[in-house]
Amino acid sequence: MAALRDRLTVPVLALGGSLMAVMQVVVVPLLPDLPRLTGASAGAVSWMVTATLLTGAVLNPVLGRAGDMYGKKRVLLLALGMMTVGSLMCALTSDIRVLIVARALQGAAAAVVPLSISLLRDELPPERTGSAVALMSSTVGIGAALGLPLAAMVVQYANWHVMFWGTTVIGALGTVLAWWAVRESPVREPGRFDSLGALGLAVGLTCLLMGVSQGGQWGWTSPTILGLFAGSVAVLGLWWTQQLRAERPLVDLKLATSPKVALPHIAALLTGFAFYANSLVTAQLVQAPKATGYGLGLSIVATGVCLLPGGVTMLLLSPVSARVSAARGARVTLAIGTVIIAFGYGIRILDSRDLWVVVLGSAVCATGTTFAYSALPTLILRAVPAGQTASANGVNVLMRTIGQAVSSAAVAAILVHHTSLIGGAPIPTLHGYLLAFAMAGTVALVACAASLAIPADPPSRGVRRASGTTEAPRDGALEGA
Repeated sequence: MAALRDRLTVPVLALGGSLMAVMQVVVVPLLPDLPRLTGASAGAVSWMVTATLLTGAVLNPVLGRAGDMYGKKRVLLLALGMMTVGSLMCALTSDIRVLIVARALQGAAAAVVPLSISLLRDELPPERTGSAVALMSSTVGIGAALGLPLAAMVVQYANWHVMFWGTTVIGALGTVLAWWAVRESPVREPGRFDSLGALGLAVGLTCLLMGVSQGGQWGWTSPTILGLFAGSVAVLGLWWTQQLRAERPLVDLKLATSPKVALPHIAALLTGFAFYANSLVTAQLVQAPKATGYGLGLSIVATGVCLLPGGVTMLLLSPVSARVSAARGARVTLAIGTVIIAFGYGIRILDSRDLWVVVLGSAVCATGTTFAYSALPTLILRAVPAGQTASANGVNVLMRTIGQAVSSAAVAAILVHHTSLIGGAPIPTLHGYLLAFAMAGTVALVACAASLAIPADPPSRGVRRASGTTEAPRDGALEGA
């Protein structure tokens, strides 16, 4: 029985990561119909996406730090439980206020991936860690690519509550399996939890992400948005000072600003930006009316199917990315991944009218994302003490989230300013989409430059285990370049 539990650890954690990604996209097919289904305004409905984004960004580093202090498995089960409860609430109601609260609870699932990666580092032997971490990182894209068409089909052919009943059952199953199959890590960093730091980070990030996510709707120069940005700068500035003075800070800023940690965080921000533009633009482009001259007029279900090859690619190539990291180092894998993303956007710029080219370009971007996302946690694991792996990876995932939020706002700004009237409605032009591709590809190349600037580890350095000892790497799974 113990051997079976050990074999199931990685699949169970990967299930949790994939389900987290599904939760982020599951409402996308519903958004056009939710005002009618709930009797709420379109602005209120949009908070079903914004609430998940905000709570996920805030809770990622907070739950990561709690995991390092009180037990990673314990906090992982808490995150999965909150996600499942939120899904159950969505299944039981059509009240927009309850739905927004429920979606906020689901945002806690964002901490599943960094907590799982930290558990894998602590529990697995070195020869298995690299491939397991790569798979765990790829679940973000795999779950999104698989979840969108499945959710669209449920919305099209069944009552929309059925979708949340399904995610509730899977979430409950994932929580029980995690309780049974995953061992608690013995690695702890005891001390008093930094409640003041958590509050400051929550307020600062909420102001920042609300400004970024609502700027297009409320107006970028409106007093509310400018006030949110100003408040974010002020609060995060005070938070930074408080963290430097705290005895046990929520985020170790001295460590976080060292080149080996800061540059992977910057690369995560840029890669998140580049990755997210692919899903955003592809979905809108293929659904554009045929009257535009470039649009394919596909349904949301067909659109999801177009994104499926990318998800399958991420699943199949995650072991390959781990082998590249073992042979050449994680920073080289990150650089390769970002270049591949840029190449995928190059394909999209050359031709975005034929479906097969659109699918090919999207799959190439997904391939690059697989390499980049698998390398980022490996770089963090190499650079931080064993007692800070969950919180450090939580900050890295937070940077990806901020990059995605900024990407969404930037893409929307470009497309809004490049429209033409089709059937009396403003539709983005092909030129607008091509500009978005060029922007995302350029950001990917900047991420490549950041990855190459990451200091390399000494070739003789061994793999640190949870016990604090050092052993020679057997396959280089966690070795730097």
